[in-house]
Amino acid sequence: MDEDGLNADPASDRDAESPAETGLDGSTDASETTDSADTSADDSSAVAGEETTDEAAMPGVPDPEPEESDVPDDVQKYARFTKMDGAQYDRVNEFLRDRTYITAREWAIARLCADFRTETGVEMTKIGENLPELVPFMTDTYTPQAVNQARSSFEDKVRTAGATFLYGAMCDFFTAEELDDVMYESTEVAKFLLEVEGVDLSVEDELEAEERISSVMREVRAASEELREQDEE
Repeated sequence: MDEDGLNADPASDRDAESPAETGLDGSTDASETTDSADTSADDSSAVAGEETTDEAAMPGVPDPEPEESDVPDDVQKYARFTKMDGAQYDRVNEFLRDRTYITAREWAIARLCADFRTETGVEMTKIGENLPELVPFMTDTYTPQAVNQARSSFEDKVRTAGATFLYGAMCDFFTAEELDDVMYESTEVAKFLLEVEGVDLSVEDELEAEERISSVMREVRAASEELREQDEE
């Protein structure tokens, strides 16, 4: 027989088997086969007996209840930004950058701060921990400090934009018609963002808001004219 056994003679292997295993006539010993079968049956019975014992040891144990969600109820019921399902952060950010001073992060957190405000303040921790569940295009959680930073950045930009707008209105740079156009464009962008958030604006609400803004702007222009007249005197 060579090293790899490829040339081994099958007949010689059979001859090498002991008579106790094969019998004198080459047949298998019947008594050994019976013993093996009895042993297998005994093992199966023992295993079945153990399983029965284990089951009987814990009678009436209820099935484990499903784990409760850690997401708060008000977060699960939050219905803002549902129109943004599937939206990517970069696309939202690009849209806002083209029309406003704020980022997608600042927009989302500003709305959440308005909606999750209590008598004691804004729920920064809840907003940050559940941000991906609250806003579809936000994929990471935030610390309370990060939420507050975005909130502060939004507030600063609104104040800066407001001062810029009012200066443009008061310095007589725009004519009355041009100022109306600016107001109209700004209002349309703001209304669109509110609609995307899920705010249901009625026609009456829109007209009331536009009238309030127009009234304020008329007062601004009147005050600006008075200041310029005083300077000329």
